[in-house]
Amino acid sequence: MSSLLLNAEALYSDLAAGVQKLLRPDAALVGIWSGGAWLAERLQRDLGLAGASGVISSSLHRDDFGSRGMSASADHTKLPFDVNGRHLILIDDVLYTGRTTRAVLNELFDFGRPASVTLAVLVDRGGRELPIEPAFSAARIHLDAAQRLSLAKDEAGRFSFEVQEG
Repeated sequence: MSSLLLNAEALYSDLAAGVQKLLRPDAALVGIWSGGAWLAERLQRDLGLAGASGVISSSLHRDDFGSRGMSASADHTKLPFDVNGRHLILIDDVLYTGRTTRAVLNELFDFGRPASVTLAVLVDRGGRELPIEPAFSAARIHLDAAQRLSLAKDEAGRFSFEVQEG
């Protein structure tokens, strides 16, 4: 495991500014488990938004569910608001193939029909396999397909990145 020379805290500030511009009246933040959920929770607080952000899991709608199975530690979706007719901003840490986003959209529509869903990500690493693009990304990078970029959070709530090889 190595450290990537990206300042996650500086990128978080850029993400907060980008999400602020995407906000509509009565919009709600929904973070994709787990890094996106951490980001959405902090954005909710830092942007002074009322209520709580939502958390959504991709585990039940993944296209690799048969081979991967369900993680025993997988958190379940928690949406503390009605999604029907609501403008949602979907928050994720790293966008890669788009398959997790597709699975999350399927999960989201199990709860209702939002007015709109807008995707904002901390890092877009390219490599899309589906036609999914963020409305905002704080950074765009390229990594080899064998590398995995993960957001980490320390005990104080500060963000950093980890890169796993192979």
